[in-house]
Amino acid sequence: MSRLLARFATAVVLGVAGTAGVDVRPPLSRAPGTHVVTGNRGLTAGVAWRRHASILIGVVSVVAVCSWLAAQSVFTLTEIRAEHIATFVPSQSPRAAAPTIAAPSGSAAVEQTTPGTKPAATLLTSFDGLGAGFTGPQGTVGLRNPSDNSLAVGPNHIVQTVNSRMAIFTKQGKQFGTTGRALYGPVPTNNVFKGFGGQCEARNNGDAVVRYDQIADRWLIVMPIFARGPVRPDQPGLWKGGNAAYVSPPGRLGQPGPAAPLSQPSPAPAEASPQSAQPTRAGGAAQRGEDAPQGPYSICYAVSTGPDPFGAYYRYEFLRPLFPDYPRPAIWPDGYYVATSTGDNRISEKIATEKHACVVERAKMLAGEPASEQCLVIENVNFLNNADIDGKSLPPAGAPNVIMAAGGTQLENVFEADSVDVWQLHVDWKRSANTHVTGPQKVRVAPYHYLCDGQLSNCVPQPGTDRRLDSQGDKIMARPVYRRIGDQESVVAVHSVNTAAGGGGVRWYELRVDRQRNVTLHQQGTYAPDRFFRWMASPAMDRAGNIAIGYSFGGAPNFAGQRFAGRLAGDPPGVLTLRETVLVEGESAQDAMRWEDYTQTAMDPNDDCTIWYVGDYLKKGVGTYSTKIGAFRLPGCGT
Repeated sequence: MSRLLARFATAVVLGVAGTAGVDVRPPLSRAPGTHVVTGNRGLTAGVAWRRHASILIGVVSVVAVCSWLAAQSVFTLTEIRAEHIATFVPSQSPRAAAPTIAAPSGSAAVEQTTPGTKPAATLLTSFDGLGAGFTGPQGTVGLRNPSDNSLAVGPNHIVQTVNSRMAIFTKQGKQFGTTGRALYGPVPTNNVFKGFGGQCEARNNGDAVVRYDQIADRWLIVMPIFARGPVRPDQPGLWKGGNAAYVSPPGRLGQPGPAAPLSQPSPAPAEASPQSAQPTRAGGAAQRGEDAPQGPYSICYAVSTGPDPFGAYYRYEFLRPLFPDYPRPAIWPDGYYVATSTGDNRISEKIATEKHACVVERAKMLAGEPASEQCLVIENVNFLNNADIDGKSLPPAGAPNVIMAAGGTQLENVFEADSVDVWQLHVDWKRSANTHVTGPQKVRVAPYHYLCDGQLSNCVPQPGTDRRLDSQGDKIMARPVYRRIGDQESVVAVHSVNTAAGGGGVRWYELRVDRQRNVTLHQQGTYAPDRFFRWMASPAMDRAGNIAIGYSFGGAPNFAGQRFAGRLAGDPPGVLTLRETVLVEGESAQDAMRWEDYTQTAMDPNDDCTIWYVGDYLKKGVGTYSTKIGAFRLPGCGT
């Protein structure tokens, strides 16, 4: 604590928006080979200074800083995600001026400036998930901002994770008569690791993600650990960028051990505040380049033994030397592919970012056998996202997984590009030296500019306030989806871009993969039917080849909510031909810049037509978000 207070006393308070806890911004200048990471995917201090017009700089005493922070309720030690703190920033920055939103020459050519005219996708059902107003068997919970919203759907259940909590809901069908009744939750996500030991049981952590492996009828839960564990003799050494694959040491001796049923905690009293919803993130404070010993980070996997989420799980822990932020799991026949990030603050003068292309041994995990994880480090690129299979039609045997990222580099103020980056990752489980990634291939697309210059931007306007919402415009969003229909192999991806009308649009792509594994652009479009903002989208492709996209919608006079659009397989290219469907209208403004980190679609395994989607909104008079889960079906699929 004395070291922490000393840091407070010398902190420079920047006018940069953060989360409801503490956001961390390391300084731009540091010795090559050293780095500071943050779990809030922050910008460098240099970018933050350019980003905000009003900056309060002062050196204040420990008592003054702590008193002010306590009065504002902007931080708690349980919200500190970074292991090494350089600068503390208040959760609410001074209001920024309205951004200039301009689209590059050529981008308007693919903008869809009128809405679709065909009948909208049918909204089959919707209900509130985790968030404000949610009450489940284990009580209520306060959830910090922003939400990390993840959703998976099985034959009879719906599983949701938000930050460090999870819940399970009924799905109407053979087992339940209704959809959306909470059967479990809110509980700490690490409940699934109860009795396993190690860091996965000891620490609950945010950024957990859930997937349903439709190919094997299993649930997959991935939880990163954002604090270093104890120093241990078997921990991994330094990982560097390049085409060498690193094998992550197992975190537990003899893992996975016997499969264990999902822990059923007793009902708990309501949690009083968002601050109490997050775990304490302790651990070694030393960084690479410092003399003190450093323990490893961990990433945790739980794989169910069947389609019942209340059943038994095999559990695995793997050790990482690099901060495992923002995991994005994807299902592929030869592995569970999980991209993560060291954090997108500069690593050194030459290295802007370190992104991790990791894959864990799916076949062994499904059998409950000892498994391995392999990772490669890719430098100076945006966030990676792996193609995630929709449906049960598999790619050809041995086909490498497709990885995507947006072009440009936000940390170097390169906000525009006319290509998307594509890699292909081939894993060899017998000999890791043969594991390799090829790329990036620059797939040429229409020019684009990150919506409002990318993440952590004061961007989307709200009625009744000058507080603007973040756009996360620098990322290909979860999930890029892979779908095989006959010999056709498609990958659909989305991101958020500036529009010619001065708003925000959803840029979407359908790529095709040929027999030689070449990836080419098949069609593209920017959905921008008016001057408002559509952003932070997630796509899906049903078994008929129809494309659906859910996204946040807002811009004064509209409060931020969630909508859904789509197209049929035979429609003219580059156009979302179906009218918009409203999942939920926002009813209040959010007084925090950080909007949700992502929305997410999930394909229903029962019919391979119903598309589930989750996103945030604020109820009237409520100061923090709720989540809305909905199910849609596009015309012609399943009939």
